[in-house]
Formats: sequence, C-alpha cells, structure tokens
Amino acid sequence: MMSPSLDHLEAAVPPEAAGERLDRFLSHRFPEVSRARFQTLIANGCVDVEGAPVTEARRKMKAEDHVTVRLPPPVPAEPLPEAIDLTIVYEDDALIVIDKPAGLVVHPAAGHDSGTLVNALLAHCGDSLSGIGGVKRPGIVHRLDKDTSGLLVVAKTDQAHKSLSEQFAAHGRDGRLERAYIAVAWGAPERRRGTIDAPIGRHGVSREKMTVSRSPQARVAITHYDVEQSFGTPPVASLITCRLETGRTHQIRVHMAHIGHPLLGDETYGKGFKTAIHKLPEGAQVALRALSRQALHAAVLGFEHPVSGEPMSFESDPPPDLAALISALS
Repeated sequence: MMSPSLDHLEAAVPPEAAGERLDRFLSHRFPEVSRARFQTLIANGCVDVEGAPVTEARRKMKAEDHVTVRLPPPVPAEPLPEAIDLTIVYEDDALIVIDKPAGLVVHPAAGHDSGTLVNALLAHCGDSLSGIGGVKRPGIVHRLDKDTSGLLVVAKTDQAHKSLSEQFAAHGRDGRLERAYIAVAWGAPERRRGTIDAPIGRHGVSREKMTVSRSPQARVAITHYDVEQSFGTPPVASLITCRLETGRTHQIRVHMAHIGHPLLGDETYGKGFKTAIHKLPEGAQVALRALSRQALHAAVLGFEHPVSGEPMSFESDPPPDLAALISALS
C-alpha cells in the first residue's frame, strides 16, 4: 500500500515483481515519480529495503520485501514564472485543463529554458503546485509534442498528481482515461479501422527520434485508429482519429509512419513524403505549407477527477491552421 504521507512512500514487493530492479519496481509502483528521480533518491540513501538503506538501483527485489522511500522536501523550481497567455478549458483547486497551441513546449529543456507551459503555469498557479517530482512546479502527468496542439491536464496538488499519474499509467485499461487525436495522414490505410501494436524505443542513430523496435529497451505501444474520411481517388490523404492505449513519445507519429502513412507536415517521420505535396490540390498545398508542423491535434481528453471521482470529459476543435488544411482537402 502507498503511504498517505507526502514525505514518504511504502510498498511491499508482490511475487510477480521478484527479481525486478529496485528502481524499475519503484517507478512501476509509483508512476507519479520518474525512474530517474528514484535513481537519485536511491543513490542519496533515501530508500530502505527491509529497514536497511540501499544505494544500488540495480538491487534485485525479493517477494515480500518491504520498501520505504523518504521524499526530501521539494526544492524551489528552476524555471521562472512567465506571464504567457493560456487557453484554459477548465480549472479548480486540484487541476487545470489547457488547450495547448502548437509551438508551445510543455517543459523546459535544452534549448527551451523559457517560454514553456511550465513557465506559464508557475505564473498562473502561484504557490498551488505539486512538489512530488522533486521541485515545486505544476504536476506534468503527460505531455504533447511542441508542435502538437490540443488538450492537456496538469495537476495543481500532490493528491491530484498521484491520481492522474495512476490513470495515465493505466492507459485507460481501467476505464477512467480517454485520449483521442485528430490526424491527417498521407494516403489511407487499407483497413478503415485497425490497431497498431508495435513496441517503440529510441532510434539507434538519431537520439531525438523514436522508432518501432524489438529491442529489450523498447516499450509496448498500442494505437487504435479509425479512418474518418479519405481525400482523392486513389486517396492522397485521409483524416484519421487515433485513440491511445499507451502513451509513448511520438507514438502516433511513429506508428502511422510504421504502417506507411506518416502525418502530413511531419518533417521527422515523413521526410520521404515531402515531394508528395504536389499530389495535393493547390489549396491544400498552400494550407500545408502554412501549417508548417505535423497535422496532429489532441481533440478529446477524459479522466476521473482526482478528488470528487466525477468523470470529466473535454473536447477541442482543430485550431485554424489544421482546420484550413482539412477544409482544403475536403
């Protein structure tokens, strides 16, 4: 059981987790805390197994081992608050739902140390922030690529962070979470409805890219799709709804490219289709150049409210640049 205290976590190792690395076991058991964060806590002597400190993340677990993690007080966030306009779809004391525009980075990283969603939320939320990730900052429980627009929920409290993280870790298998995306892809899949079940891992050469992989490090990735409309005969492009059963980095973009139908405007996974723009109607060519990003929008987001337990559901129409492309294709 997870301790209700916010300064420590406790868990007993079930038989099926015997032999698993300590850091991996903890990241699976408590998805609201990253594996990297657990590795740091282990190295700093903040994790006990059977009452004794353990400093090796690779320590193999035994069935019924009792693990305790001491969480140090969160340090001040490195990102600075910035007054950035946000489209707020819903907000209460526990969480905030944002309709993210394309071009907005979710979290500061190399090359993007300011002007991010986190910077905006630090300014908007003030002191009401989740600190379970190790710093006082909004609880980012899922992300959208910089150039993907659409709905994103952020936790404002530790309780909300834990609950939402658990829901995203379950990937909707418990019926609480729903995520649907609108995509415009090159061509059209032969089957109008299907499931792409292909593990995703880091690209062997380009570390910025993901790829379908059978390596031990690749993670299970499942995408369900429905072709809503095809454009042209034979189809030069199609409007597709994608629903995620897992949430891997670049998942929809990688999976659609894997089946031979990368997204329009995707410079990373659809380079081979760059010259296909001349197959589009003239108005669609203009709209695609104006889009200048992958044609992907997070249109539906549903989850269980972390405090009330009430089912929450939100929808977002495609932004003007993507709507113009779809209209031109139609």
